Amino acid sequence: MESPGALIDAPPPGLFIFGGQFRKNIEKHKIDYCARLPSGLQSPTKAMKLFAQRSLRALVCLSVFGVFVFAGMVWAQSAGPAASAPDSNAAGSASSMAAAGALRGPISHPSSSTLVIGPGDQVDVKVYGAPDLSGRTRVGGDGNISLPLIGYVRIAGLTSEQAQQSISEKLRERNIVKDPQVSVFVKEYTNGEISVAGEVAKPGVFSALGPHRLLDVLQEAGGLTEKASNTITISHLGTDKLTTVNLSDDAAETARSNIELQPGDTVVVPKAKLVYVLGEVNKPGGYALNASGGVTVLQVVSAAGGPTHLASVSGTKMVRRTPNGLEEIPIPFKNLLRAKVADIQLQPGDILYIPSSKVKTALNAGTLLSNAGAAAVYRLP
Repeated sequence: MESPGALIDAPPPGLFIFGGQFRKNIEKHKIDYCARLPSGLQSPTKAMKLFAQRSLRALVCLSVFGVFVFAGMVWAQSAGPAASAPDSNAAGSASSMAAAGALRGPISHPSSSTLVIGPGDQVDVKVYGAPDLSGRTRVGGDGNISLPLIGYVRIAGLTSEQAQQSISEKLRERNIVKDPQVSVFVKEYTNGEISVAGEVAKPGVFSALGPHRLLDVLQEAGGLTEKASNTITISHLGTDKLTTVNLSDDAAETARSNIELQPGDTVVVPKAKLVYVLGEVNKPGGYALNASGGVTVLQVVSAAGGPTHLASVSGTKMVRRTPNGLEEIPIPFKNLLRAKVADIQLQPGDILYIPSSKVKTALNAGTLLSNAGAAAVYRLP
């Protein structure tokens, strides 16, 4: 390798861009270029290699940058249509949350527009742009109303919206009004009441113009008593058809049972069938059977808090009403606790009695029956 102070006949490769005249000046003046260059560039061959390496690196960097730019453009284009997707998703989420909220929270009150029109109801009929066809009338006993130029139109059994459509069709069919705009407003419901009877805190008659789903009306009546059955019977005005609803502990099932009531309906909540646990238990009283209607000795004693420390479980007996009168049946309670015998199924009206170890004489069937009538009532879990 030539020394740094040596003279060269040719300049570095990049200097050839100035043409031959520059080369002649170098030869003429013998300029020492290598002395002025860094040690890594003193050789023309090394300078060319370094230049090529740097050019290649720059090209790679530009290529990578271009790939990222292109990918960003593609992503931006694909993200455009997706931007509108959250609206529909949000709407779906909102509807599902509303549905879930309807199952878990208070049930919304239906509007009065879902009430049906009945005979004797007073209605206001307005035909916009045709005051001569408008007016106030009362639904006849046959369910019809009389309107000018139309005659009789049956609207009994229809909601206000359905009555509007029926009158509009009549006007259109007879070419009285080309594009009728009709409104029907029920001024007075003569049968707009729902009766609630039986095992509720406040039985009575309630307006159907407000809340008129089953649970809403039961709440207006103060709720069910402890003696209430889970099975509710609903009778409907003008028909012998009865609707039976079972109230479950399951929230979803109860929501499905929350049917809509109509004006004139009567809701009857019967008394639940009871079994009694008396004597030495922690919570003696009557226990209302649930919709399944079945309960065993161990189940009802467990609901009553179990025997007390004074209980003489060996003397446990059951009083059952039979066609031949009251019958006393001994219960092998110790063997039941030790699972030596199968659990015994109770029937509605049965009285289970666990005597006290301090009392030598147990109560007879008549006394137990009298005590059962005065016992507190609880609901089985």
